[in-house]
Amino acid sequence: MTSAVPKSAVRAEGVCKSFGTVDVLKGIDLTVAAGEVMCLIGPSGSGKSTFLRCINHLERIDAGRLYVGDQLIGYEERGGRIHELADKAVARQRRGIGMVFQRFHLFPHLTALENVAEAPVLVNGESKAKARVRGRELLARVGLADKAGNYPSQLSGGQQQRVAIARALAMRPELMLFDEPTSALDPELVGEVLDVMRGLAADGMTMIVVTHEMGFAREVGDALVFMDDGVVVESGCPADVLGSPREVRTQAFLSKVR
Repeated sequence: MTSAVPKSAVRAEGVCKSFGTVDVLKGIDLTVAAGEVMCLIGPSGSGKSTFLRCINHLERIDAGRLYVGDQLIGYEERGGRIHELADKAVARQRRGIGMVFQRFHLFPHLTALENVAEAPVLVNGESKAKARVRGRELLARVGLADKAGNYPSQLSGGQQQRVAIARALAMRPELMLFDEPTSALDPELVGEVLDVMRGLAADGMTMIVVTHEMGFAREVGDALVFMDDGVVVESGCPADVLGSPREVRTQAFLSKVR
């Protein structure tokens, strides 16, 4: 699935982002390899979700560079300076990046199948018939083959989030971004979403996951990054960071979430 992704799937170089006078990201340097699952952890307000949104240019960065594959995201370089891309060009870049949010953002007036099949038709120009066939395949993949005709209001939170994952996959992304995908779910529904994500990881999908699920990070993650106050405090193998954190700030955070 990710064979087209270059060796370095995501690269952040000195990424900074401010909202007014508040510096949210203060020079983030990260590299995600193709096929790797990187988990981002840290307290609320540490910049994790903002960084994720910068990767597909939902937020404009103020300094630094963000690459997905060999593409500079949101900008182009001309004459030694970078210039923001037009909206259409940004939209083309986003086609290869799937994003799943805390809230499901499904269209309430569309069925599960219609939610999944909508973007390939409108954005990629696929035929409705082809999009619906693939939509059914993706719903089956996330364990919802029998819910194709259901509307979001007829689905549980976990089922809606799985439809959201299927919808993101419908665009055949090379990279998947997950922004705390289980935080809005009742505890008993978390497992069904994590199981889908485990399957994606097993298939070799490149993923960046903002999460508070430490068990998932330890089990599925190839790399773990602890962020606080807009910087990367510590990173490494999940088992090492979670089991023997080096930094005092990491130790303090983990002592409260275990």
